[in-house]
Amino acid sequence: MKNRICVIFTGGTIGSRICGDTVDLRNEEKSYLIELYRAEYGNGIQFDELRPLNILSENVQPADLEVMVNCVRGVNSDDYDGIIVTHGTDTLCFTANLFSQLFCDFKIPVVFVSALYPLDDERSKGLENFAGAVNFMRSVDFGGVFVSFRNHGENLKIHLASRLIAATQISGEYESILKIHFGEVVDGKFIYNNDPLNPSLEALRQPRKPNAANKLCTDMVTIQAHSLLNFDFYRFTEVKPKAVIVQLYHSGTVCTEGKEANFKNFLAYCKKLGIEVVISTIDSRARTYGSAVGLADMCTPAYDISFEMATVKVLLALGSGVSIDAELAKNNFFEKLR
Repeated sequence: MKNRICVIFTGGTIGSRICGDTVDLRNEEKSYLIELYRAEYGNGIQFDELRPLNILSENVQPADLEVMVNCVRGVNSDDYDGIIVTHGTDTLCFTANLFSQLFCDFKIPVVFVSALYPLDDERSKGLENFAGAVNFMRSVDFGGVFVSFRNHGENLKIHLASRLIAATQISGEYESILKIHFGEVVDGKFIYNNDPLNPSLEALRQPRKPNAANKLCTDMVTIQAHSLLNFDFYRFTEVKPKAVIVQLYHSGTVCTEGKEANFKNFLAYCKKLGIEVVISTIDSRARTYGSAVGLADMCTPAYDISFEMATVKVLLALGSGVSIDAELAKNNFFEKLR
């Protein structure tokens, strides 16, 4: 072990302070987070700090993501046990999934750390999440992209970044798809979750190829299925996207009857305009409901990955000029459940 970790600070709640009734960013040269860690756990680890951004994650733009990506790429992985990236919780899920694809072949762990409350709020678990990341990367001998996060009343969990799904409403807690986390950190030790749908530790030790799709294009519209959704409101008369991705109900269905709410009518409209439509999420082993029979032949299905991952893959495919279907079929960092 090198006992040396690179910490990339990007802002977010974990990099903020309480200002009366609001939460706003800290402007600091020395990290309060690292000061708290050293006070609690000692000075046995050297932390090298980088600050390419200081932004609330809801305000992140494509150019900001590029800055973060280039910052990670600029780190000499031979010098460190791992890289910690601090990030806001609002868009943590997207950035983590994106980085899992861009750094799928990374030789050391890249671990995202965040907090639901600023560090000066007694409810904050930012320090625990940070310490969990440190303990995890000092316990493993493989690379890739992960997330360290503790929900209320639970042990700290380590997630494969490629399987992290959107935070729960209001509470802001995080889970992996199907609630199958990669492992936990208990009493400073990483405990692997030996679930059959998790990749083995040996599989993680194997070399992986870099992902050729590495540029983003945001010319995409996302639609979430809900009761009485009127697809007629989605008319691209002034600006036409390159793709539309529709988040289906949990059973892989969407309304296919009636007129305004009929997804098949929307598919026909998009086909006339030359817009590719992607549907997600679909379990390849599940029975197909009558309402969904034939849908997979009318558009592009995203099988056995989260909606969040499907979104990342479509944006990367569009930006890199590769087939959306081919990108969805890849399994760059264990995002596929089947």
